Amino acid sequence: MNTSTFEIFKTDPSTGARRGCLMTAHGPVETPVFMPVGTQATVKAMTPAELEDIGSQIVLSNTYHLNVRPGIDTVEKCGGLHRFMGWNRAILTDSGGYQVFSLAKLNKITDEGVEFQSHFDGARHFLGPETAMGIQRRLGSDIAMVFDECTPYPCDRDYACKAVDRTLAWAVCCARQAHADGQLVFGIVQGSTYADLRERCARGLIEIGFDGYAIGGVSVGEPHELILRGIDDSVGYLPADRPRYLMGVGSMPHMVEAVARGVDMFDCVIPTRLARHGTAFTRTGKYPVKASIHSQDVRPVEEGCGCYACRKFSRAYVRHLMNVNEILGIRLLTIHNLHRYREFELEMRTAIEEGRFGRYKDEFLKSYKE
Repeated sequence: MNTSTFEIFKTDPSTGARRGCLMTAHGPVETPVFMPVGTQATVKAMTPAELEDIGSQIVLSNTYHLNVRPGIDTVEKCGGLHRFMGWNRAILTDSGGYQVFSLAKLNKITDEGVEFQSHFDGARHFLGPETAMGIQRRLGSDIAMVFDECTPYPCDRDYACKAVDRTLAWAVCCARQAHADGQLVFGIVQGSTYADLRERCARGLIEIGFDGYAIGGVSVGEPHELILRGIDDSVGYLPADRPRYLMGVGSMPHMVEAVARGVDMFDCVIPTRLARHGTAFTRTGKYPVKASIHSQDVRPVEEGCGCYACRKFSRAYVRHLMNVNEILGIRLLTIHNLHRYREFELEMRTAIEEGRFGRYKDEFLKSYKE
């Protein structure tokens, strides 16, 4: 475990919000931070240069999917994941544990790991703590996630308890594995909707010792109030001097609530996936660009936005591109949405630095409409 990778510069006086910086082998990651998702070694519709222009310092990729295609041998032969995808800033790799949940019909879970049937060609693959960490070591990611079992919602207590037992046993095994030079390793808190199980999992992970800690098993189908409760049941047990990562959560209202509770890192496919379906995010909510009301709308996607799409093009033009299935429409909306998320994280950082995050959160939630 590294001991000096995360520094907190400022804490908000009225909430648990923290302003910090995580040092990685490929540079600093300012927090709070939203990580664009690049599951297949690319953030959909974006070039690395465009991500850099937006100001992204870290992206997320996925161990399971890269092991299926193109295969770890190919990535390693091409010089590791950074060189393979042309991205020289930080990369976090999910261990594949989430696929235990999302591909449940294609897997068989045992105490040793998970046997997957590939969603691509039906071939059988095995992923356990040793193999997941070995793949991430060969990928050369900056942050490797331990292999865990993410439970569905709803989940009965007996199964959730067994999943916590597996998660902790696998975490011990992951901690013993060799890592790439400078690679950080994060543990993942599970426990479904059961507060005592989340506490037990968090305390067990801390006893093992990791560079950071993630809150897993939230945003898996449960309602808003249970997402917040899952955060509350986990974050209070995590060390203050380590980064805290809420996995798979990317709704702006959820993010601002989580930052107020002391969470530092987020990832989600929401801004890129919804861009492909014609949804634009703004400071006050989201709306469908493809709607007929925008057919002759000369305004930018978001008034006052400085992204490339908003500086150059109208809503009418972006709507036209989306409605005739031109790729540029998806690219422009993706650029805008990720820029909006980048502005959102900068706004949160500034509010923490100025000691007014509590007021910022209340004003944001009041004005933002889902």
